[in-house]
Amino acid sequence: MPDGVPSMISDVELSRRGFVVTSLAAGYALSVQPVSGQTITTDTKGLEAGEVKIPVSDGTIPGYRAMPDSGGPFPTVLVVQEIFGVHEHIKDLCRRLAKAGYFAVAPELYARQGDVSKIEDFREIISKVVSKVPDSQVMSDLDAAVAWAKETGKANTEKLAATGFCWGGRIIWLYAAHNPNLKAGAAWYGRLASPPDELHPKNPVDIVGTLKAPVLGLYGAADQGIPVADVERMRGLLKNVNSPSEIALYPDTPHGFNADYRPSYRKTEAEDAWKRMLAWFKKYGVA
Repeated sequence: MPDGVPSMISDVELSRRGFVVTSLAAGYALSVQPVSGQTITTDTKGLEAGEVKIPVSDGTIPGYRAMPDSGGPFPTVLVVQEIFGVHEHIKDLCRRLAKAGYFAVAPELYARQGDVSKIEDFREIISKVVSKVPDSQVMSDLDAAVAWAKETGKANTEKLAATGFCWGGRIIWLYAAHNPNLKAGAAWYGRLASPPDELHPKNPVDIVGTLKAPVLGLYGAADQGIPVADVERMRGLLKNVNSPSEIALYPDTPHGFNADYRPSYRKTEAEDAWKRMLAWFKKYGVA
């Protein structure tokens, strides 16, 4: 806008223009249809659960929040979405955490770049949306979600953990290096090493020495996208810096083994990993 020319566009309008996703998708993302017969659905009995609006640095993003319907404030868990965004599976995971006594919140971290729930082709999800989401934006939005949670009066953010799946698994490692107030993280099959670019300058293998919270990595040895060599390299790097972080590697287990709505689901490994995660959070004071 040239000097001296009054703006006729309000801040609210600018914010709306800058955000493609203003509310969460219903159901499951199109690219994962049809959902599996093994799909788990967690009810809301004893919970307060639903969509929320989270103020961020340049506007508002939608998110999903679940917590027990009485008591509090509750220990807090950030839930970081899969590559498919905050669709029904991520909402269900929030409800599962709420049943375990947590205030769980999953912010929609692609809100500015696009609605992946309506894209059928997996490759388009990556090329049109995910590749354009800066790591710095994600770190800022997660910080904003923590600040919002604290403001509700129902979240004890002194007891803060974070867990993420697939795309979100990688983010958990990065966030554990970013936020000094994080007490524990659980990264489910998140990439550990990829070619860096301007928006994604560092990988988990690059930030091992700056982790501020212990991370439990949960990986499958039959993951076609994350080589066992990368997992073992990460283990070695963690050991070299005497990190309390640990990695569990499940034999003959594919990527997405916790995704009960997909054929990749492995019930035994998923249930074991979930128990490990809850025990990890408790071990580091998030319970």
